Amino acid sequence: MKSLRQLGFLKLNLRPDGSPDDDHRVLALFRNRAELKKAYGDLQEETFRLKDLIKQQEAATQRVQDMLATLEGRLVAAETGYPALVFYQLRGLWQSGRELITQFISDLVRQQEDHERRAHIAQHNRKGFARRQGAESQLRAAEGLNAETAAQLTALEAEHAKLTRFWHYFKRRALERRIAAARMAVESAGASLGQARQALEEIEREGAPEFQGLSVAARRSINLAAIAHAEVLCLRVTQLKGPLLKMAREATAHRETPDEYGSPKECVLLMGQIARAQRLINERTGWAGEIKARVARLQTAARYRGDADTAPLADSLAFSAGDVLALAALGAQAEKLPNVLAEDTWDLFRVLLR
Repeated sequence: MKSLRQLGFLKLNLRPDGSPDDDHRVLALFRNRAELKKAYGDLQEETFRLKDLIKQQEAATQRVQDMLATLEGRLVAAETGYPALVFYQLRGLWQSGRELITQFISDLVRQQEDHERRAHIAQHNRKGFARRQGAESQLRAAEGLNAETAAQLTALEAEHAKLTRFWHYFKRRALERRIAAARMAVESAGASLGQARQALEEIEREGAPEFQGLSVAARRSINLAAIAHAEVLCLRVTQLKGPLLKMAREATAHRETPDEYGSPKECVLLMGQIARAQRLINERTGWAGEIKARVARLQTAARYRGDADTAPLADSLAFSAGDVLALAALGAQAEKLPNVLAEDTWDLFRVLLR
């Protein structure tokens, strides 16, 4: 008995080797292993990518810290601190001009988009009204034809019902042919009526097509206005002594402060000029009339490379002779107004519409 009880604990595998269940388990195991390996490889790639991004960010942070340390070192002494102030004020002057033109373009785009969107909807409504009138006219004609054919069929059937005598045989045969033709006419009129109703319903369901954005002509007009605005800002800055625009452009091209602005006294005088230039470009008295006059000149002079281009060719926008002598006090000594598009004044290429 003891031996039998021990044998009772034995577990025998009565399934034959290579059963389908075992095969499915092995296939599932290999499939899961392949998926895990792929997921592990993707995670490793993502880890390496994030590590590279961290290294790049650390390098950028270190560069900024080095620049701040250099700037702090320059601001300690007057000989280097004043040029640093001039450098950043020149950059600020350039940035102010670009922001003014950017805001000017944004305002014009918003106004023009609103105008063209309303015109787009109005044009769609006009076309829809004309189509709706045509569909309603066809519907009324189909309804009239359907009523007429139905009335004819009813009259023929009523006449046929009266012919009950045997001598009416030939009349009934003739009326039956006419009734068959009338029924076909009724079916055709009903089909036309259904099509007319469906066409009118489709027109009623149609919404206004999506507004595709500003037209090429509108974008060209806005770009010319932006160029005129840039020219007006340049004219105002050129009222002051010194090539402030050239210096501001050079300052935006450098990352570190150059030592080329002179002594502290000269730097103070230059900062006064920059402050006056800031006030002049922010002054809005009379600027709309100046821009309008310059836009009229630019419209006659602007040339484009292709029909779809919205930015004019820079060579076609050369300054006029009147700009050189814009101020009688400066006379022939006045600095010539640059071709703002060719020289990318105020970063004009970045803000123009494409």
